[in-house]
Amino acid sequence: MAVNSVAGVVRSAAAPQRWLRQVLGLDAVVTGGNGLAYAVFAGPLGELLGVSEGVLREIGVFLIGYAALVAVLAGQRRPAPLGVKAVVDANLLWVVLSITAMLVWFEPTTAGLVWIPMQAATVAGFAVLQWRALRTTSA
Repeated sequence: MAVNSVAGVVRSAAAPQRWLRQVLGLDAVVTGGNGLAYAVFAGPLGELLGVSEGVLREIGVFLIGYAALVAVLAGQRRPAPLGVKAVVDANLLWVVLSITAMLVWFEPTTAGLVWIPMQAATVAGFAVLQWRALRTTSA
């Protein structure tokens, strides 16, 4: 009976870490895929969204690198809380910069006016999930 109790405690303690790693991993996959699409298809996507090809390619390369860093963090058995907080902060900054760029710097098409806020909302969702998962691991 004691072995089952200990195993239950170990499993329940591992679950929040697993959830945090999964959320970070999903962020890395989505961000990396988005970055790859921006980098490889910058011309057609830039035209579709109303963002210059060069800017979109640079954003894509940045996102690929960022996704790699998030993937490294997700791959840790116990992701460092400071690293997770940095990812949450970076994601929130991305949301603000995306909306600002759409309103101030870009000349988005209708597709861009839909896509940019949609991807910003997705990134905000990752930030919320990551923050909740981090708080759960701290509890």
